[in-house]
Amino acid sequence: MTTTLVAPGPPATTRRAPLALLALALGAFGIGLTEFVIVGLLGVIGTDLNVSIPTAGLLVSGYAAGVAIGAPLMTAAGTRISRKTMLLALMGIFVAGNLLSALAPGYELLMTGRIIAALTHGAFFGIGSIVAAGMVAPDRKASAIALMFTGLTLANVAGVPLGTWLGQLFGWRATFWAVTAVGVAALAALALLVPYQPRAESASLRTQLAVFARVQVWLALLITALGFGAVFAAFTFFQPILTQVTGLSEAAVPWLLVVFGLGLFAGNIIGGRLADRALMRTLTGALGALALVLLVFGFTAHNAAGAAFTIFALGATGFAMVPAVQMRVLETAGRESPLASAANISAFNIGIAVASWLGGTAIEHGLGLAAPLWIGAGLAAAALAVALLSGALERRA
Repeated sequence: MTTTLVAPGPPATTRRAPLALLALALGAFGIGLTEFVIVGLLGVIGTDLNVSIPTAGLLVSGYAAGVAIGAPLMTAAGTRISRKTMLLALMGIFVAGNLLSALAPGYELLMTGRIIAALTHGAFFGIGSIVAAGMVAPDRKASAIALMFTGLTLANVAGVPLGTWLGQLFGWRATFWAVTAVGVAALAALALLVPYQPRAESASLRTQLAVFARVQVWLALLITALGFGAVFAAFTFFQPILTQVTGLSEAAVPWLLVVFGLGLFAGNIIGGRLADRALMRTLTGALGALALVLLVFGFTAHNAAGAAFTIFALGATGFAMVPAVQMRVLETAGRESPLASAANISAFNIGIAVASWLGGTAIEHGLGLAAPLWIGAGLAAAALAVALLSGALERRA
């Protein structure tokens, strides 16, 4: 009898990784879709619910505030149960929030549904990144995380334009029904495809909070809030700017959202590669370019071709700074506090909430639909100033 020795195959977790990563990417797609698709529907929602454009714009601010609050709270709660169980719970809450939005008879319940869905955003990406990295070999962890985040990118490139088109054709509730369906599909995929991963023992809360005594951590979070707020000061009001200032039809808005999505996709890839080589130079360069693009947008918004080009540039410059600022937070906080990553997601969304509110307030006070573009340019310039200050302090240390 001859015994044949067979080399053991890869662990079950590794074999299941490709499908499990797609399940995580589907969840990321749904979450990205529900956050951003509202931008193309402000006019439709405003007309249907009899509220002004600035009031409808608060649906963006409300979601962002929900993310800012939910990111650290849900992340802390997630340390007490297994990661897979937490992901399933988060996706269940996400589905419930979007279902409430789809059924909402009025503005107040729509806002409530948005906030409920938003509570899951930060924790899903934080815990999902750990799960993705834990399913693959050490030399593939970054690629696994990147694959999960392609869901968020695709939400902007394809999901938001399609969701906007769907809402314009069948009413905004149809879009939320579609997002709910994506959430249900993601919940099923996560349950079936993601392997069990036990909860990890983490540093004490005191140790995790200690990093917030560092000035550089707060400066990094401030750069995040100001820089991403600059992008959303403009992005929140794309629909009314493009239809009422540029003079385009409602049907053209989804296509220009595709252009914006392609810009952010390109900017995210280029920004990540440049940040690996020169982090602070990439960050300051992207913020300076972002401020310039927003200033130019104030003039090109009156021309269809100019607006399209500037929207692509806005997406590219706005998301070129994202990998750099995420790296900056990790660089200043180290790995001692998972709460620092959650705080950075909160900072992104605090910036979105404040910038959307500022833009809406400016419009409401008669400063015109282009006012959010000037506000965005100012926020980007402020972020650049903080980044330069942070770099100067680091060189002196």
